[in-house]
Amino acid sequence: MDDMTENQAADTYRVTAGELRQFIERFERLEVEKKDIADQQKEVMAEAKARGYDTKVMRKVIALRKRDKDDIAEEEAVLEMYKEALGM
Repeated sequence: MDDMTENQAADTYRVTAGELRQFIERFERLEVEKKDIADQQKEVMAEAKARGYDTKVMRKVIALRKRDKDDIAEEEAVLEMYKEALGM
């Protein structure tokens, strides 16, 4: 390799290493934010539980709110059919 090519390679490595460091640091910051949010969610559930709410049911409601209404209706219909078949 001539001097120009070696310099270009070194510059490329520095740029790539710097960019890689930025991605990693960004990801690490997001991990911290994610942990903070999870801690806040735990606090909300603890407060709800202290006020007498059933947090297990609340979590199910939260999960249902994320789903499509047609999917929920289909699942509930199948559940009812299975329960009837078992005499429940």
